[in-house]
Amino acid sequence: MKSMKNHPEGSMGRLPAMAPLANPYVPFQLESPPKYEARKGLIRGTLFPGLDLPFMGMVNQKELPVTPKSELQVMGFAIQELALYLDTHPDDKEALELYRAYQDMMHKGMMAYSEKCGPMTHHTPVNHDSYTWMDDPWPWEYAANKEG
Repeated sequence: MKSMKNHPEGSMGRLPAMAPLANPYVPFQLESPPKYEARKGLIRGTLFPGLDLPFMGMVNQKELPVTPKSELQVMGFAIQELALYLDTHPDDKEALELYRAYQDMMHKGMMAYSEKCGPMTHHTPVNHDSYTWMDDPWPWEYAANKEG
């Protein structure tokens, strides 16, 4: 192991002599915990009220506009939250059923969105004779991206 003498001052991180260390804590979730409705879960940052521990008591109460894109965002969030929960609770049949239902809704929603507005990603199949990805409006082109 190299000696500290070979490293210029400040090139290696150090804690002050009396630095307090963080003590993280994540509550253990019981089987079949209560769940927020997915739209509220996205705003709160978790699908599970038992994990909803607002930083310094600040609670996000904002509402998302109801648009096709926000609906897909809500479903994607719920799928990810349920996947993380199922990693530690693989036998929770109710959560697995909800996870699969959101996957199905997400797939149908993405297909409907793609038919109406064009592909969401390069992974979305398209029925064009040429590569048209660059012809689509960019996210900052507000008028072209305005959802009805």
